[in-house]
Amino acid sequence: MKLGLSIGYSGSRLRIPIDLIKLAERLGYDSVWTAEAYGSDAITPLAWIAAQTERIRLGTGIMQLAGRAPAMAAMQAQTVDALAGGGRVIAGLGVSGPQIVEGWYGEPWGKPYWRLRDYIQIMRKVNRREDPVTHDGREYQLPYSGEGALGIGKPLMSILHTNRDLPIWLGSGSEATVKLTAELCDGWLPMHFVPGRMDFFKPWIEEGFQRAARAGVEKSWEDLEIMGRGPVVITDDVAGALARVKPGIALYAGGMGHRDVNFHNEHMKQRGYPEVAERVQELYLAGRKQEAIDAVPDEYVDEAGLYGSIERIEKRWEAWADSGITGFTVTSESEEAVQLMADIVGTTKPG
Repeated sequence: MKLGLSIGYSGSRLRIPIDLIKLAERLGYDSVWTAEAYGSDAITPLAWIAAQTERIRLGTGIMQLAGRAPAMAAMQAQTVDALAGGGRVIAGLGVSGPQIVEGWYGEPWGKPYWRLRDYIQIMRKVNRREDPVTHDGREYQLPYSGEGALGIGKPLMSILHTNRDLPIWLGSGSEATVKLTAELCDGWLPMHFVPGRMDFFKPWIEEGFQRAARAGVEKSWEDLEIMGRGPVVITDDVAGALARVKPGIALYAGGMGHRDVNFHNEHMKQRGYPEVAERVQELYLAGRKQEAIDAVPDEYVDEAGLYGSIERIEKRWEAWADSGITGFTVTSESEEAVQLMADIVGTTKPG
């Protein structure tokens, strides 16, 4: 089991907890993960972190597709990887949601599945540097020959000698995108994963492996890293800790997205809380935010993280350890929590 540390994206001020990241590296953590929404980006902080660390892997969880062309995503990941000494960057991708894609980036939501497929395939071609890159996909064409083109585009190969095996991961949770993850990617950032859900996803993952095999690529569970994630909060007040998480859940499940297109709400339903999901969204969109927060059950929060005394966390970790994931990303700013997880999982290195 590998451990990761999530630092997310910034609030109104950019603050990177570099001392916590260095501690995680000393304790044997495998990776540190950035994110982006519509403030700080996911790539730039990794360059800063790379300069102050030695071996910890540098992951984007996630880069939004609409934020950069696939060739630029490959260029940025390869640039940071080169600065970091090679073999350290994980290009984690995701589609975000239509409100951000159309409202922030000014792009059509379109067909996310086909955009993802084209995007990953183009990044692979850039990374492998075998031939000048061409691609004739449903969403992307290289060289571009559509409306407004001069018709003189030229297939190009990266000037930078790349890390051809730079891993590409996908943040996904729907049937189509989970299958795509297993088919084309090196790792999976499962949305809203909790212990007990792997059986739900398993047929989709195995269908993705079968699709890869039909394309001449043999893949199995051993070839796919799966990184779960959750808060780790050491406390004697479990109820209070759960209550502090509920406003964020109500925001995402209730108001982060359109009433008809809210992936967080859909995942709440998938996890077995359909009535709760509908109620939270109804209350939140009606402006009754506190009632929406109060409608989130304790058990919904508790099963998605590790809260309580050291003994309670150790006990509840057993379900995560047996859940089918290959790694767990800790979301915490607490040195004590980062240390505790290293001790429980056994990543701590002598000296």
